[in-house]
Amino acid sequence: MTEHLVAETATLTHTAALARLGHALSDETRARILLSLRETPAYPSDLAESLGVSRQVMSNQLACLRGCGLVEAVPDGRRTSYRLAGEYLAPAFGDLLRLVLVVDPACCSSEGCTCA
Repeated sequence: MTEHLVAETATLTHTAALARLGHALSDETRARILLSLRETPAYPSDLAESLGVSRQVMSNQLACLRGCGLVEAVPDGRRTSYRLAGEYLAPAFGDLLRLVLVVDPACCSSEGCTCA
């Protein structure tokens, strides 16, 4: 009986983690933030400007991504920058981009990739 409960708990934990990831990726702005942070940490104002969204939208989306455990705030004097929450995330997002090719082969051609 105990083994069954442990397996069920692990499954529920994994399911919850995948659901949080799915929620984070379900919004185009959040996905763009994650892809931007895959390259380098950034300040919210710089992210907002580069992605063409308001600072309020950026603040809300970063709060969501923090809540999902995907980004973390890094104090930098009077400012705060954001980065991916773990070094494993950047390669994982690269893997997800490659998976996009399976879902949408038109994403990339011999002339280059438009999904990166």
